Amino acid sequence: MPATDKRPSWDAYFMEIAALVARRSTCLRRAVGAVIVKNRRILATGYNGAPSGIAHCVDRGCLRETMQIASGQRHELCRGIHAEQNAIIQAAYHGVSIQDGILYCTNLPCSICTKMIINAGIHEICYTEGYADELSMALLEEAGIRLRQVGLQEG
Repeated sequence: MPATDKRPSWDAYFMEIAALVARRSTCLRRAVGAVIVKNRRILATGYNGAPSGIAHCVDRGCLRETMQIASGQRHELCRGIHAEQNAIIQAAYHGVSIQDGILYCTNLPCSICTKMIINAGIHEICYTEGYADELSMALLEEAGIRLRQVGLQEG
């Protein structure tokens, strides 16, 4: 079998990188990874966890668990920053334009991340798993952002 037959597709390649990035997560509830790509080049990555210099949930415990907040609700009541937010912030911090980029993310973004994605000019989101946030779906549809569910094993 030629070596080219073993190469993953671009979607599989970037989604597997997003899954690897998710392994850096310090969230006790859900490990999420995000990769922003433009012209098949990685521009920024992010995973969910506390801001730089702030104690992580793995060290302090989960505020959301303590307060019994359901998944998909009250996103602001958390020590962590979402993976998508961290990727967008990383790009801004380093002066990298992500306009017209594609976001590869292990989960469909929440409504807060979706609003940031829309304003950042990202035009497509590839994800592996959904997320319980109806507002997010409505905003993505209204903004015309293309959604594609991509499995980790897809080629």
